[in-house]
Amino acid sequence: MDLELGGRTAIVTGGSLGIGRATARELAAEGATVVITARRRELLERTAEELAAETGGRIVPYVSDTSDTSSVRAMVRRAAEELGRVDILVNGAAAPSGLVRNAVEEADPELLLADIDTKVVGYFRCAQAVTPHMRAGGYGRIINIGGLTGRSSHALSGMRNLAIVHMTKALSDQLGPSGITVNTLHPGVVETEHIHELYEKEAAKRGITAAEVEADFVARTPIRRVLEAAEVARTVCFLASPRAAAITGESLGIDGGLTRGIFL
Repeated sequence: MDLELGGRTAIVTGGSLGIGRATARELAAEGATVVITARRRELLERTAEELAAETGGRIVPYVSDTSDTSSVRAMVRRAAEELGRVDILVNGAAAPSGLVRNAVEEADPELLLADIDTKVVGYFRCAQAVTPHMRAGGYGRIINIGGLTGRSSHALSGMRNLAIVHMTKALSDQLGPSGITVNTLHPGVVETEHIHELYEKEAAKRGITAAEVEADFVARTPIRRVLEAAEVARTVCFLASPRAAAITGESLGIDGGLTRGIFL
């Protein structure tokens, strides 16, 4: 299927690692020009070089901090001026699994605020900055990377993912008449650079080994394996395409069936 992404320009925040990196790779392979943003210049530039070599596409690295409004606005303005358009935003810049994973009595409210500022308000900053450019072009796709804690309780940091669900629906209502869709993806356990850190933290909390944590996740997942970042990225690409014009305001789990709830 041709996703008709050739000639489109995408911004992927948190694009130097994990799902963000995989998403940038897939978008570039589909013909889009891709801006990847993150805070660490050296890693960002190395990622851009590697992805350009892998895909033959154009990958542009911009250093940006989504917790800083002026930084976000400058990044989007630069993308629009240098590349001529902004069609797609993939919001993915956030601390994996959140900063607050301990009990309520031990939780640091400042870390919780940092989680919310980076992921919820950060996603909003980016969406707000790209909206005028998408309206002007009559086309826009905003895809937010959430997390399964937006659907089931676990770590306290999960409240940020539920907030993203609400924001997604509110933005989809406002932006739909301008040809802009807004959706959220909730990835499950995904093989990324941070996955083993997640296993170690969960193991320490439960008093078992990291290998046992991984085995438990796999056993509870109907497809009996951890997901690949590319599997999430391919779904992002579809939602970013004209083929997905009728899908907006939705929150989709990509978790191999791990979530047991029924969502109507």
